[in-house]
Amino acid sequence: MATIRQGYLDDYSQQNGNVGIGTSISNEKLEIIGGTTSQELDVTGISTFAHVSGFIKKHTNYTGNIDFDAGDSGTLSGEIVVGTGLTITVGTAATASQGSVDSLKVSNMFQPPSGGTNQRPPAKPGALFYNFDYKTIEFFDGNSWRQVDNVTTSGRGVWGGGTTPTYLKLQDFITISSLGNAVYFGDLASDPRAFFRAVASSVRGVTGGGEDPSGRFNQLEYFTVQSEGNAIDFGNLSAQRGMTGSTSSSTRGIFAGGEESGGNVNTIEYIQISTIGNAVDFGDISAAKKDSHSGLVNSSTRGVFAGGTPVADVIEMINIASTGNAANFGDLSQGRKGFAGFGNSVRGAFAAGEATGSPGTVTTMDYITIASEGNAIDFGDARSSRYILNGGVSNSTRGVWSGGATALNLIEYITLATLGNSLDFGELSIGRRAACGCSDSHGGLGGF
Repeated sequence: MATIRQGYLDDYSQQNGNVGIGTSISNEKLEIIGGTTSQELDVTGISTFAHVSGFIKKHTNYTGNIDFDAGDSGTLSGEIVVGTGLTITVGTAATASQGSVDSLKVSNMFQPPSGGTNQRPPAKPGALFYNFDYKTIEFFDGNSWRQVDNVTTSGRGVWGGGTTPTYLKLQDFITISSLGNAVYFGDLASDPRAFFRAVASSVRGVTGGGEDPSGRFNQLEYFTVQSEGNAIDFGNLSAQRGMTGSTSSSTRGIFAGGEESGGNVNTIEYIQISTIGNAVDFGDISAAKKDSHSGLVNSSTRGVFAGGTPVADVIEMINIASTGNAANFGDLSQGRKGFAGFGNSVRGAFAAGEATGSPGTVTTMDYITIASEGNAIDFGDARSSRYILNGGVSNSTRGVWSGGATALNLIEYITLATLGNSLDFGELSIGRRAACGCSDSHGGLGGF
């Protein structure tokens, strides 16, 4: 191959054969080896680069479709402009996520990677992914995937039913971010009852099951959290059942365990919160038990159940978007029942309850990191020892619980990100115990 020296202003046309720069034996139509750089590179046709590297701080215009099959395809910085109807494709053999891009302009549509929850790719902080299961964009914060949403929540916690010991239909609510007394919300749609649970999305709360002195219920009822009013019929659980555990994401509500006429069960069932209809089989918890924490402890992907009757310290978890049996998570710092559970997308906490032996009721509070399995860790102490608490409610910063014992009207709270003892929040409109509780801003909703 001839060696040719030309000036920058000379015209050069290669009709056939290979051309090498920095090599005397070229293996490609155009092969550049060494430290040669290009300030301007214009490609006017549909081109495929088998190996591309080193386009750093250059202005490169592509007027056709580009395929990066291999090389450091991500080492781009500055401005990338993609014309209407054109594409830039990076193959699996190319190195991505290198360098930075100061500006990205897309004339028609930008489409991030997409798939189901179980298809999320390994990612660096700031990565985007469209989740088909939740129908929302997610971003990776370095620890977990969080949903990007534009839903404005009211930040309300709602408690429904309960016993004084008279059984109630009443529902009342608080604004979690403030302090103060609960305010009347509306009534349950059907019978007064207690010992039942609720799930919620950012829009709708759904109650399930319950008990009164005459027996148990299978009713599912729903209400809109952001507006007061009476509950409306939703459907039914598969059986009449009280004392279930509950957890939910932005789309699904889960009811686990509980007590039926024949005794405790290990059943897990789920509903689609945005629709109405009967609950569907999900799987099983590890053992037949009831009262497996009263409240929502969950991230957008994982639901957690803890404790219960018979008194146990077991913590179990499920993948909310799929179906299947619960798996072991760890242990509570103290086995107990009748306590309140709540959390944000990172941390779940459990407050008070009744343990075995003396003194029975406890002030214990402990917490877990939902994304990682392990035993619960001491958080602080509740203001008073009591059990048969109403369901816990929460937003991204606070966990709140109420009632319990001999139908108390106390409401107290903690700041989830810090450790310490609980503080006074206000009072219920009617003191009671064993009411269900939910919020439209709990940890299972994701977002930020």
